[in-house]
Formats: sequence, C-alpha cells, structure tokens
Amino acid sequence: MKDRKLKSKPWYPGAVAACIAVVLYVVLTRFGSVKEHLAAFIRYFNPLLLGLAIAYLVNPLSRLYQRSICRRMKNEKKKEKTSNALAFVTVFVGLASLLFITLPQLIASITDFVGNLEGYIKTLEDVLGRWGLLKKLGIDSSQFITSTEDIMKNVGEYLTENINDVLDATVGAGKGIVTFLLGFILSVYLLAEKNTLRAGIARLSHSLMGEKRHTRWAVFITRCDEILSRYIVFNVIDCLIVGLLNAAFMLICGMPYVGLVSFTIALANLIPTFGPIIGAAIGVFLLLLVKPWFAFLFLIFTVVLQIVDAYIIKPKLFESSLGVSGLWIMIGVIIGGRIFGILGILLAVPGIAILDYVYREIFLPRLERRREAKDGTEVPDGTEEAADDIPESMEGGEEAPAEESGKDPAEESGEGPSEESGEGLPQDEDIT
Repeated sequence: MKDRKLKSKPWYPGAVAACIAVVLYVVLTRFGSVKEHLAAFIRYFNPLLLGLAIAYLVNPLSRLYQRSICRRMKNEKKKEKTSNALAFVTVFVGLASLLFITLPQLIASITDFVGNLEGYIKTLEDVLGRWGLLKKLGIDSSQFITSTEDIMKNVGEYLTENINDVLDATVGAGKGIVTFLLGFILSVYLLAEKNTLRAGIARLSHSLMGEKRHTRWAVFITRCDEILSRYIVFNVIDCLIVGLLNAAFMLICGMPYVGLVSFTIALANLIPTFGPIIGAAIGVFLLLLVKPWFAFLFLIFTVVLQIVDAYIIKPKLFESSLGVSGLWIMIGVIIGGRIFGILGILLAVPGIAILDYVYREIFLPRLERRREAKDGTEVPDGTEEAADDIPESMEGGEEAPAEESGKDPAEESGEGPSEESGEGLPQDEDIT
C-alpha cells in the first residue's frame, strides 16, 4: 500500500526519470572506466561463473538421461546422480573423441603448411608481381621471407624483445587452467545440488514477491532459459554438421588441409552472420596457395553449404528458428562484440531473441492495456492490475489473494514451498 501511495505522487515519475538519466550519463561518459572496474570485480568470480556455465551446458544431457536410460530407477536421488555422472562421462568421451579425430589432422595440416611455406611465399610473390600489385602497393620483394631459417630468426628475435609479454602470457595460461579446473569441480557440485538451489530460490522469491508475481516471473525465466538452451545445443549440432559436410567434400575432391580448414569452418560457424565469411576467407586463402582451382571449388561449395544451412538445416533444428530478423541479429552482433567482445558475439542471437520476446509479449501488451484503460474501453477483470506486471501469456498462474490482506498465500495455507521439491520454480524444459 505504501508503495502504491508513493507511486501515485505527481513528482514520482519525474524523480525516477531524473535518477535514471543521471545513472546513464555517468555510465556513458565514463564507460571505459566503468567497464574496467566491473570486469575486475567479475574476475574474482570467474571460477563460479565458469562452473555455472558448465553445469548449465551439461544439464540438458543429464535431463535426457533421466528420461531415457534412468527412467526405470525408482530412487530419485540415485537417478539424478547416475544421470549427472553419465552426462559428464559423455562430455568427456565426446571431447576426447573429437580431439582424437581432429588433432592429428590439424597437426598434419599445419606441419604440411609450414613445410611448404617457402613455395607458398614464392607463389604469392609471383602472383603479386604478375598483377603489378607490388609496385602499386610499394612493396619491396626483398622484404619477403624466403626461407624457414628467416622465419625462425624472426620468431627468435620477437621472443627475445618481448620476453616479459611471453612470461605474462604463460602465467595467464596457467591461471586459466587452474580457473577451468576449479570451475569444473564447482559445476559437478552445482549440478548435484540444483534441486536444493532451485527450492531455496523459490522460497526467497515467494517471500519477496508473493505467489502471483513470482509465478509470472517464473514463466518469464523459463522462456528465457528455453531460448538460450535451444540456441546453444542446436548451434553446436549445426556446427558439427557443417564441419563434417565440409570435410567430406574436401576429401572427395582430394583437397589438402582437410582437418585445418574443416575445423576452422565449424568453429567460425558459431559466430552468427560474419562467422561463415571469416571461415570461408581463411579456407580460400590456404587453398589458393596450393591450387587456385581448389579455392574456386571450395568457394562455390561454401556458398551452397551456407544457403542449405540457413534455409534447411537451421530451421529444422530450431523449429522455424528463433523468429528474429537478420537485421537485428547483425545489429546485436556488432553491438555485443563492441561491448562484450567474443562472448557478446556468441550470445548476440539469444540475447536479441529474449529482447524481442520482452518487447512483443510484455512491453507491447502492457502499452495496449493502458491505452484501452485510458480510452475507456472495457477491459477484462484484473487486467488493470496486471498491466504493470508480465503480459497475458504469463498470467496462467493461479491468482493470489488481494495484497491488502498483508499475508503471503503460503502463510494463509500454513504451507510454504518445499526446499526438497523446488515447488514454485519452473521445472527444466525439454529441449532435446
């Protein structure tokens, strides 16, 4: 009641707008400093954040095993522990198999490339000289590296001159390995305690927001989880399909660097919009040094493969995709990359999809209901109060008693959300 009286004051909207404007002004004028301090603060929680990310990625596989292999187990705790163990074992076996298959190919491709580097440089020099690009660009042909001895000499000089940077990079790599190990250990515990954590969050949410608003926010979080989970799982599957198809084509055509190029294509395909272009450019450049004909065939196949991927494979995997236009995806990739780097690029598509969902399902319906109320249009019962919360698509939860009673629904019934069952929080959605 006090909050409603405060919001009804004539000065309240102006005060809130002024506070938001001041915060935005400080953040935008000192964005670099704010970002730097925020990154330094988050760095302390890197193992925890990494553990949460690993547990979130492994959780869909654990749920799959609960519904399939472990479905006949009657003891829920044993079923959960068994499915979690099988999920982690599957991830380990999958990564080991992927490394076992691709690593020898990558090593062989890189070794072959380095061994033929002198010939590639000579070919590149001849092509540039034949086209007259050396004179136009003002490049002296004597500046080209013509032997592996020159390469080793330059590498040695660089390491000697930048020994401090090399040591810092080595220390950073060691810290990264330790952080990954800590994050992995935390992910095991987080996945094992997910029901307890869910129950605790549900109880806290009930206490802070009440049943009605908690239910609406639970539906919203469930929808966001569904968007993010589906994108991650099916995007990884899509990258594997594209990489395997690319490898099969290169093997059939007898092209070199199958492992290196296919791995690059699959990895670059994780990046929306610009990823396939980057992967294709790297593949064309490597094949152009060997045979221009190979580069031409590879370019044509890559274009056809990306068309098939965009209009057949991805719609099948995502079930008519996420419903976000290419323009907004491109804008999200650019802005996300500028602000958050590679992580912003990778998560641009689900981020835009969630924003689109908020705009279409929450923001617009709220504006429409308020406009109907102002115009005097008859509004269904309860819509006026719901206009300040989550939209009609989220109002499927049971109605809570009037807030004027001052009692939480759990207190009136003598029951609260169970800490073991996690009642009140959305259950895991099936995405497989």
